[in-house]
Amino acid sequence: MTAVRVLRVFTGEAGESGNPLGVVCDAAEISQARRQAIAAELGYSETVFVERDTHVQIFTPAAELPFAGHPMVGSAWLLRRPVLHVPAGDVRARVQGDRAWVLARAQWCPRFERRQLATAAEVDAFSAPASGSLQAWAFSDEARGRIRARVFAPDLGVPEDPATGSATVALCAALDRAITIEQGPGCLIEARPLGDGVIELGGRVADDGIREL
Repeated sequence: MTAVRVLRVFTGEAGESGNPLGVVCDAAEISQARRQAIAAELGYSETVFVERDTHVQIFTPAAELPFAGHPMVGSAWLLRRPVLHVPAGDVRARVQGDRAWVLARAQWCPRFERRQLATAAEVDAFSAPASGSLQAWAFSDEARGRIRARVFAPDLGVPEDPATGSATVALCAALDRAITIEQGPGCLIEARPLGDGVIELGGRVADDGIREL
């Protein structure tokens, strides 16, 4: 049996909704093939495997990623370490209460096509693509940096993602301003540029306990 800690990352203000994340701690004895199989069985947009307390490997149901935002925010909240290590680089992290933040760079993120639409209603009505990786977005309140977005990544085994930190990092870098994204039902993602290409990504995290596989 494999114990998987299940978190919900980027929840709403009352801790509702969020994007499920599987976390397998002390994963050194789990093979790469088994890790991919666990991620596929869980079916979450990502599952992470932790070795030596701070080394994190990220899998979607179909592939490994060098970096992804929602897994790193969730891992930061659970592990409470100032630096986490992923293949893309060293990720600085901080936690306060039910919130966690990580520092990332847009070049670490998986590539998403970005498509800006005119209104949030157009984002809501957008048809999911059959392939590719796409972020459809529109300002819901441009003055306040509020954005409605949806993200589709069928090539990674994720038809539609409830909350996507890496796409948020890339969009924040492109806009070069602080933003708050409403994505899946009740999911809220915050990001702001800190200079020199660094983006701070954060949100709330809730703990749903252990699931055994």
